[in-house]
Amino acid sequence: MKLNQRFQFRLNDIRIWIFVFFVIRMVGITNPPLETGHNWRQCLTNMMARNFYDGRANILYPEIDYAGNNSGIIGSEFPLFNYLIYLTSLAFDYSHWYGRLINLIVSSFGIYFFFLLIRKLTSEKIAFLASIVLLSSIWFAFSRKIMPDTFSVSLVLIGLYCCHKYLYSGKWIQLILFFLLTTLGGLCKIPSLYLLSALSILIFIPGLDGYRKAYVIVVTSICIGVVALWYFYWVPYLLATYHNQLYFPRGIIEGFKEIVPLANRFFRNFYFNALNSYIAFICCLVGAYLVISGHGKYRRETLLILTFTFFVFILKTGEVFPLHNYYVIPFVPVMAVLAGIAIDRIPIKFQAMLLLLIVAEGILNQQHDFFIRKNQRNVMLLESLADQFTDKKDLIVINGGQSPQEIYFTHRKGWSVNNDKINPNLLLQFKNAGAAYLIINHKTFNDSLTYLHPLGNMEEYSIYSLKE
Repeated sequence: MKLNQRFQFRLNDIRIWIFVFFVIRMVGITNPPLETGHNWRQCLTNMMARNFYDGRANILYPEIDYAGNNSGIIGSEFPLFNYLIYLTSLAFDYSHWYGRLINLIVSSFGIYFFFLLIRKLTSEKIAFLASIVLLSSIWFAFSRKIMPDTFSVSLVLIGLYCCHKYLYSGKWIQLILFFLLTTLGGLCKIPSLYLLSALSILIFIPGLDGYRKAYVIVVTSICIGVVALWYFYWVPYLLATYHNQLYFPRGIIEGFKEIVPLANRFFRNFYFNALNSYIAFICCLVGAYLVISGHGKYRRETLLILTFTFFVFILKTGEVFPLHNYYVIPFVPVMAVLAGIAIDRIPIKFQAMLLLLIVAEGILNQQHDFFIRKNQRNVMLLESLADQFTDKKDLIVINGGQSPQEIYFTHRKGWSVNNDKINPNLLLQFKNAGAAYLIINHKTFNDSLTYLHPLGNMEEYSIYSLKE
């Protein structure tokens, strides 16, 4: 009997499952960013990190490689995640995969503090169920990508836990940690900041120390102010000065008009992409019904506030939200809690089976993301091809299109252009702007380049000199 109780306790220990999921996601952790989805965004993250490593390591001036003969400094999210990759590279030399491990570590801590926070707000059982759902959601794949999305949400979740601790303990260190973590999380990805809107409910909760509530509101306001300073002062300054932009915020009406024609993809982000499980989404809907129709402690109000605030962020992104599944990540913890509330209502003997089905569905729908595409392996050869004929400081033109992937793996600066830009007149313009070499991927470009003499070939890539 004691053995069974001990075994049961271990199965209900979320730390065990966080560790299990951590180990599973270590498969292919050293892969370069060449998996099926979002490799371009991961290359962009690495590009900024490597430029810190190669050149000026000023965190206020993130830099890209595809700005031609300009500096490459870009108005982007605050590059804390990129900078951690840079700091790791200082210790171990640069490699493509460090961001994967950094994100996985921080996101795993994020899950644990999510569990601790939800346990305080609901019950240990609901917190456990919600954490398992979150582990197998879109979080499963994106917490090992070289992208700051789950990294950012994790910082905010840990910060919110510190806020809760402060409200009930009064320890100033918790308030300081709340400020630092939520500010850094919001700086990394501003949509993560919507989670702070739940703190507005504090005004209506009796029994909490009034001064502590006031301090939390003041600190939250300062946090939002710091994030606003970066995104609404510093980023516009970088854009006006260096003319490179990463994202394009919309007005509310403009965003709505862009989303309407993409309604199918918009709703798919919620009914499938968020949890990667139809079963989990059904549980989420049931949980939402239970919360809205129930009389829990401010659960209904909190859900409505969070949903409304996140919807405002969605409108500000416009078509970007339905076109990119990872933009739903900040809302997934809320959906996981709703699913946990629903699962908690069914008989205990069915809960384990339901969780198993949710986890299996979530993992199977994302397992492809653990492997790199075989037809992309040759991209890894680009830097060695460039090293044979060019200097690191030479500017190049490459037919990589809008994706920064190929110019990133070439480890050169210059222009990544569409195939229609590869013609004698435009190449002359690139040459006059400082381009010294042209690299062509013949898998996507079949036109003859008889007016240029190839210096070398490697697999499907050829390099040409523009100096003549």
